[in-house]
Amino acid sequence: MFISDLALDQFRSYDHQVVQFATGAQALIGLNGQGKTNLVEAIAYLATFSSHRVAADTALVKAGESAAVIRAKVQDGDRSLMLEVEILAGKANRARLNRTPVKTRELLGIVHCVIFAPEDLILVKGDPSDRRRFLDDLLVQFSPRLGGVKTDYDRVLRQRSALLKSAFGQQRAGRSPDLSTLDVWDEQIADLGSQIIVARADMVAELQPLVEAAYDEVASGQSTAAFSTKSSLGDVPLDELRDLDQMRQRLASALVDNRAREIERGVTLAGPHRDDLVLTLNELPARGYASHGESWSFALALRLASYELLRARNDSDGRTSPILILDDVFAELDSSRQRRLAEMVADAEQVFVTAAVASDVPEKLNAQRYTVANSVVSKDES
Repeated sequence: MFISDLALDQFRSYDHQVVQFATGAQALIGLNGQGKTNLVEAIAYLATFSSHRVAADTALVKAGESAAVIRAKVQDGDRSLMLEVEILAGKANRARLNRTPVKTRELLGIVHCVIFAPEDLILVKGDPSDRRRFLDDLLVQFSPRLGGVKTDYDRVLRQRSALLKSAFGQQRAGRSPDLSTLDVWDEQIADLGSQIIVARADMVAELQPLVEAAYDEVASGQSTAAFSTKSSLGDVPLDELRDLDQMRQRLASALVDNRAREIERGVTLAGPHRDDLVLTLNELPARGYASHGESWSFALALRLASYELLRARNDSDGRTSPILILDDVFAELDSSRQRRLAEMVADAEQVFVTAAVASDVPEKLNAQRYTVANSVVSKDES
């Protein structure tokens, strides 16, 4: 698939911008702070309705404005769709499909996109929440329904945690806590949480060989990368994590077993919100042992594996390849890794590359070049 037309209004640094793109490589070239990343962020937003840079959508609306709009014409084989998302500061977003108002979740799954950016080093060096978000953003593209499951789980988790904190306060005051609704929240946590655990485990099982292969190619076999899940339910094999009934029972039992400790701490101690991915290089934890270059290569391998998995799924569903975005990536790589990465992505139906200088874009990509200056995008005709 590819985006043929993109229009931004009051998005980040852009007042109003319309750009037309073709298939193949598209290189956005300009100095830092000129709007390159803002533009590709808008494209990636259409895939997951979240930003790879910030947690809250409010930051996506230009300062002083009440709303931002992203419009895109998406070509997927013989299918042509017009998507529009209006991002409202502090309010629920609005969406249109082919100019008809729809619920925002109806747009999820239309655009498949993988973005790799310098921020992705947190996948290796950051907190477990960063790695959980990596999996969840990918899951939403495969199964938009899981976006709703995750939203419901987060809501129930907040309500359950509030009840636990209230119970702790009652205990400290010498009163018997009211736990009459805790069983209801436990049931919902077990039901929704087990769905997330199983979906993530299925994703990890499919990604594992792809990550190993991508790292081997990017790093030219200098070390062996691997990753696995770390469950809040204990040392549970991956195959068991993929069993929905077993996970529902395990999670329900953990909530009962942990109840006294949870009331003391005011937090839910078991569930997908406390899971992690363990990344290793040569069987050593990447976090703490990997060099900067190794961490960068591992993060890139995670994204390239995601792209390959999306592409394989799209092929089986009769859809075309996902969009790939490489935001300021080539400047961080040595010449040999630049060459290998260019070879790996050269056959993508559409790939966006941002760079501060034109020489950072490998010639092998044969990219159409655009100049970005002061949030104005102009196509190079030379």
